[in-house]
Amino acid sequence: MSTAPARGLRCFIHESAAVLGDVVLGADVSIWPTAVVRGDSDRISIGDGSNVQDGAVLHCDPGVPCWIGARVTVGHRAVVHGARVEDDSLIGIGAIVLNHAVIGAGSIVGAGALVPEGMIVPPGSLALGVPAKVRPLRDDQRERLSGYQGYVQVKEQHRAGAFPRHR
Repeated sequence: MSTAPARGLRCFIHESAAVLGDVVLGADVSIWPTAVVRGDSDRISIGDGSNVQDGAVLHCDPGVPCWIGARVTVGHRAVVHGARVEDDSLIGIGAIVLNHAVIGAGSIVGAGALVPEGMIVPPGSLALGVPAKVRPLRDDQRERLSGYQGYVQVKEQHRAGAFPRHR
């Protein structure tokens, strides 16, 4: 596979992140330090306004693409492998989402949760535990889904050079 990553407008990819292969980034996507987005087996798509935080890994197997919708937060050290995460969702810190899993729109996968291969998390759900158990989101939990907005703002500060590296 010799496809180079495609990048939308106003993206930010930190210099220590690795984005390679068949990767398509929408507008306002941010990829943070030490994150890995490795499209060497199949396509990885990341929708507008989404962020992949420090140390997170997106990967897939041949024939099993990885699709991240718009306005999605993939938290620090999370792994999304060959799964589909629909719009306005949050993958918590250290969570793992495996092949063929689907995270429905407006859902949260809690920190440290394991979404096993093929699991379907319905829209508007909270998935917690190992393996994940699913329940409806409460209104106060839905408020966390707007956290992507802060990353769109801080991404612009990084693009403008507001945070020089210390050497």
